[in-house]
Amino acid sequence: MTRFRPSDHSSKLEITGIKSDLLAGKKIVIGMTGSVAVLEIVHLARLLMRNGAEIYVAMSAAAMDLIQPDLVEWAVGNPVITKLTGQIEHVHLCGKHPDKADLLLIAPSTANTIGKIANGIDDTVVTTFATTAFGTGIPIAIVPAMHATMYDNPMVVENIKKLKKNGVRFIGPRKEEGKAKIAKNEEILQEIIGMLTPDDLAKKKVLVTAGPTRIWLDEVRFISNPSTGKMGINLALEAVSRGAEVTLLLGPTSLEVPSTDIYTIHIETPQDIINSINKIKAIDIFISAAAIGDYQPEKQKGKIPSKQKTLSLELKQTPKIIDYVKEKFPKARIVGFKAEVDVTKDELEKRAQKSLMEHKIDMVVANYLDKTEQGFASETNEVIIVQKSKKSIEVPLKLKRQISKKILDELLS
Repeated sequence: MTRFRPSDHSSKLEITGIKSDLLAGKKIVIGMTGSVAVLEIVHLARLLMRNGAEIYVAMSAAAMDLIQPDLVEWAVGNPVITKLTGQIEHVHLCGKHPDKADLLLIAPSTANTIGKIANGIDDTVVTTFATTAFGTGIPIAIVPAMHATMYDNPMVVENIKKLKKNGVRFIGPRKEEGKAKIAKNEEILQEIIGMLTPDDLAKKKVLVTAGPTRIWLDEVRFISNPSTGKMGINLALEAVSRGAEVTLLLGPTSLEVPSTDIYTIHIETPQDIINSINKIKAIDIFISAAAIGDYQPEKQKGKIPSKQKTLSLELKQTPKIIDYVKEKFPKARIVGFKAEVDVTKDELEKRAQKSLMEHKIDMVVANYLDKTEQGFASETNEVIIVQKSKKSIEVPLKLKRQISKKILDELLS
């Protein structure tokens, strides 16, 4: 069975873990079947590897008619299993032993494969892996891809229900152009991270705010900021991956939320946030990551004339959302954010501690807005986490998803 131990293939050495360590140490077997969406799986495999995973692939004969195993082997850096041999590959990767895979991901899956697995039929490499994984108790995820009429076939619907009842996770599909298209790779990634993350927030209700707000001056003009909501979206993704029931209040942004498990409410103004909170019955954790406008004028009716040489506005403070949540849900654990420019590290930490004491909350996450690869719209951030115990933790430059993981780790510690 030495063929299937981790190799030193250059494809793996060059990209494994270069984006994050969210899947570090995880071994994933991808079962590829005969859908044209199989062409997307090379990109998916590389995405999983970039986040730390070790990937093995088993291909059905129908999948090999669409894509060459040599290309897949180049992509993942491990030999591709196209038939079962004396190496008993299915047992090596999905049998009951300490070195077994962490997940069997069947992607893409045809209606044919779904039906076979649901009814215990084992006549391809991929279905044999599924049979073995079921017997071992390895988590199984299926990513369907087929014509919509096939997906809506009552027999297919029944087979999917049967597999879900037996613990199989279905990811997607997207209904577009008369097809049940394969889920987007980012959505598949987030679902896999969730499946392989401990559910230490199970049954907890988490509310996250994210993105900018708009403070309207008149009917056509508003004051806002460059926030994109990336930090808050990543916090929501991390919370839902840990089993939480997550509601995301998301300000105006072009970003998509790559998870159907997050209940997203689109808001625009600070008052919209309050109105949404008023409809929520319970919160265990509140994370205030939105860039909420601090001041607002009295909104003018119509449109302020554009030919005025000067314009004076009288501003008043907007309601403090954290204080509102604290009053409405006194038992909720609350995380606030403090973003600053042109300050030293010591000053940033002092301001975070002051905010923590003023609002009497559990944690403040402080960051810079004027440093390279940090702040608004960046993929990465560097933060200081200040806790109620007065303990401070410096988190160096990392992806915002990794920062999110650290924030929740510390909140739960």
